[in-house]
Amino acid sequence: MTFCAIEPEAGHEGGAGRAGCAITADGCYAARLAPAGDSLVPERWTLDGPEPYAVRLPGGGPGEPCAEVQPLSDGRVLVRRPAGGRHTFSLLYPTGPGTGELPLGAVACPDEDTRLRLLPPAPGGERAYALAVGPRSTAVWLVAGGAFGLQQLAEVPGRCSGGAWLDREGRMLALDREMGGRSKAVVVDLGRGGEMSPLLQIADGSDDRVLLADPDSGLLLIRSDAPSPGQDRLGWGVLGSTLPVRFPRCLRLADCTVTPFAVQPGQLLTPERCAVALRVDGALGSWIGVWRPAERRVDHFPAPAGWLAGSGLWTAEGELRLPYSTGAVPCGVAVLRVPGQERRRAGLDVRPPARPARSGERAAPAAPSGSGPAADGGAPSPNGPADEEQLPYCSGDMTDFLLTPHAASTGQGGSGASSAPRPVPLQQAPLGRLVTK
Repeated sequence: MTFCAIEPEAGHEGGAGRAGCAITADGCYAARLAPAGDSLVPERWTLDGPEPYAVRLPGGGPGEPCAEVQPLSDGRVLVRRPAGGRHTFSLLYPTGPGTGELPLGAVACPDEDTRLRLLPPAPGGERAYALAVGPRSTAVWLVAGGAFGLQQLAEVPGRCSGGAWLDREGRMLALDREMGGRSKAVVVDLGRGGEMSPLLQIADGSDDRVLLADPDSGLLLIRSDAPSPGQDRLGWGVLGSTLPVRFPRCLRLADCTVTPFAVQPGQLLTPERCAVALRVDGALGSWIGVWRPAERRVDHFPAPAGWLAGSGLWTAEGELRLPYSTGAVPCGVAVLRVPGQERRRAGLDVRPPARPARSGERAAPAAPSGSGPAADGGAPSPNGPADEEQLPYCSGDMTDFLLTPHAASTGQGGSGASSAPRPVPLQQAPLGRLVTK
């Protein structure tokens, strides 16, 4: 589905914290650390059946708590356990009444300042990656699915955060690199030995980070303080486009933190029509926002009780699936259908009516003033509407990059990776084939 960036570390960005569970890119499995008394136990959710169900996977010794879990497309669950300067990785799977465990190896982190964490689920779901952030450099590790065990694939100068997959091959990885006191998004080509290129550079003194990326449409969700120095703003752009990054005012909610967590897939060449799910955290709790670049408003909806905050995925048909867990329903998925915004199926012309609020249900917060719908409901004009601030991707001598959809093989790099797209300087890109509107 959507390839998401991991939430920022505390103190790095104005994010809302790590998501409640990890979901495979195809939406078939999810995994989380579920409370079990005074400890946390890995739990796998199966989501592709008639009803979701959960299986707990207790494993390891009593002194080996799990720090992170991530599901693979075959139903196994990767677990990371910190243990005395190293991080061990294993795959858990159900075996009748018990749990099977396949040890994969360990990554040593002798420097106490090095932090290791998993990257978001990779496209395809057969591999898993981790990021080891050291004092002066960051290493990208393949920790599951490799032919030769754990492998360090790349080392990037500087401290990196974030992580978003830019293609469906799991080769192009966007990271937010901190150098000289500023964070700029870069792209790391894992198929070319970790070759790094600039990706997002709006201004010399701005922090420019990538939050989400959708490879179908090219939509990028970013956070930057370029339009308001010292204050992070949520914006959007299109990978490879010549149009500027835009910062809609409707995404600025007073006294709230807004974090995108899912993008509707399957919207080929129409990024402005992708539905984006937002986690909104305010004084009254957390709720769901839904926004499209073509519309100048955010629709607000109450979150389901027990929502695993920050978790969810869109289907291509326009349904937002939200995992939740309560005492009565330990494994559930709520489906949000926004009336009039789902993609119509062939031969059907039916839109579900808006569901009235039930008795006792918390009303959704009102949309911010001045955030009404677009006059024509279509894509923004190149000049941009009055309620959007626009900034170019780059300025001065900085270079924007384009991911060409059918880049020819250069004959360089490792075997089996020559056909994947890679960044091309904008001046050299075949702009005649580029659709930007």
